[in-house]
Amino acid sequence: MPSYTAPTKDLQFVLHEVLKVTEADIPGYGELEPDFTNAILEEAGKIASEVMAPLNVVGDREGCRLENGVVRTPPGFKEAFEQIKEGGWPGLDMPEEYGGQNMPYVIGTAVGEMFSAANHSLTMYQGLTHGAASTILAHGTEEQKNTWLPKMVSCEWTGTMNLTEPHCGTDLGLMRTKAEPQADGSYRITGQKIFISSGEHDMAENIVHLVLAKIPGGPEGIKGVSLFIVPKFLVNPDGTLGERNGVSVGKIEEKMGIHGNSTCVMNYDGAVGWLLGQEHKGMRAMFTMMNEARIGVGMQGLSQAEVAYQNALAYARDRLQGRAVTGPKNPDGPADPLIVHPDVRRMLMNQKSFTEGARAFLLWGSTLIDRHVRGGDEAANGLISLLTPVIKGFLTDEGFDLTVQAQQIYGGHGYIEEWGMSQFVRDARIAMIYEGANGVQALDLVGRKLAQDGGKHVMAFFDLVKSFIKENAGQDEAYDRDFIEPLKAASKDLQAAGMYFMAEGMKNPDNALAGSYDFMHMFGHVCLGLMWAQMAKAARAALECGASDAAFYETKLATGRYYMARRLPATAMHLARIQSGADPVMALDADNF
Repeated sequence: MPSYTAPTKDLQFVLHEVLKVTEADIPGYGELEPDFTNAILEEAGKIASEVMAPLNVVGDREGCRLENGVVRTPPGFKEAFEQIKEGGWPGLDMPEEYGGQNMPYVIGTAVGEMFSAANHSLTMYQGLTHGAASTILAHGTEEQKNTWLPKMVSCEWTGTMNLTEPHCGTDLGLMRTKAEPQADGSYRITGQKIFISSGEHDMAENIVHLVLAKIPGGPEGIKGVSLFIVPKFLVNPDGTLGERNGVSVGKIEEKMGIHGNSTCVMNYDGAVGWLLGQEHKGMRAMFTMMNEARIGVGMQGLSQAEVAYQNALAYARDRLQGRAVTGPKNPDGPADPLIVHPDVRRMLMNQKSFTEGARAFLLWGSTLIDRHVRGGDEAANGLISLLTPVIKGFLTDEGFDLTVQAQQIYGGHGYIEEWGMSQFVRDARIAMIYEGANGVQALDLVGRKLAQDGGKHVMAFFDLVKSFIKENAGQDEAYDRDFIEPLKAASKDLQAAGMYFMAEGMKNPDNALAGSYDFMHMFGHVCLGLMWAQMAKAARAALECGASDAAFYETKLATGRYYMARRLPATAMHLARIQSGADPVMALDADNF
């Protein structure tokens, strides 16, 4: 059975030696001393490895069952969820006034990576609740916050997001779910929603659904959509649970992966709901949850790649197959281990260099969220808004590809269910689809985010990269060659693509949109290149100071050199594709496909 070991040392390296969190001018970061964060990460890692990970295969094989209108989660899930709740993990970064621990978002991200890698399906129950609670926190009235948040922060009640309907997914303006106003200020919600993760289950007393619906008489399309709080059970004035609301599960979807999470069809039959935020401004409110979820989904891409890599590495070290072309490395055995072969090394280095770079990228992005939420920094908010589709799209595309590479290392055994690699591939696949398919993320990046606020956020990103290069170039010939020059070249490719969009996109919008997917990946590679240049700088500094664990830092440098030499040059390929324009993409008439 696959195993998982929490990468606490690597998380600590990024937090303290790369991001240097205690030195950041962000409220609350001064308390994040290494001993403090290490205690949190070690405890979370223990729960992830010992409690959650052993249930991952159980969830995949057993799945969820619908019995008399109630979804039964896989064996062991409820007990594990109780342990997670008892430890206060769901409210780690939520406000103290609602029962949270008020820690920075970056710590929640570090813990979330471990939980997601250990058990993707189980972690989704609390992850969606966190997003729903954040939305109520941002847009709810004081009464709504006091009613719903204490129980949601603790995960005594869980939460969901309800957007998609059978006939509309990305184009939510087509939705038909209605919200009829009532004399007491509530609404009656009627309609059907599909693909609702954690929509019904047996691990919480109540489930608080955030539902998009249209109030009759409102504007057409997306401008007429509002957001509502619709609980499974109504809540009495004294806070106790009342009667069952008019919401029920129609069926559980049969899916390729994440079998341990109950993905439901939800039926609303005159269910009582309350407006969250303003009338007809539902998408504005829901984007609070969606943007948080998109960063969380990017984390899922990293997490599945990490756990798949750990198991592929163990297999490559243990499995004996063939001899190294340079001579036997295991002369006393019948064959050498797989890890001696260059192509196996290539796949392992692809995985290792991605997961470590992506981890730094996610944690850096999380500091931008903290800088905005805790410090009111609008520039940080603009930058993370720009980077969100890159985090979601690039990390999940790469994460899936690298779970496949991990599976490939097993050969035929990777295709056999008992080895567990198939589950990582199947579970990772959904991350490219939900919370906005990755093609939509690319369109959002090029069509909206680049031009947002006059393009100042993308220019700020370019300035950030240029400043790093300027400040760190010329100090060491090897560092310049291995890190600074590749980053400079990749950044120039990204800027050239942006200039192409500006010049050609106005003439023919298809020129920009046909290159949007390549641009998203190019942007992702530059971000990871920047992270690797920063990690290499930190590793060099540690070695110069005589670090006791020199092997850790030497390994970090070698891994970074691999990414810069073998992965980052993909920006040139993406630029060539972008500059070919829309003609090769749009050449065929629809009938000729």
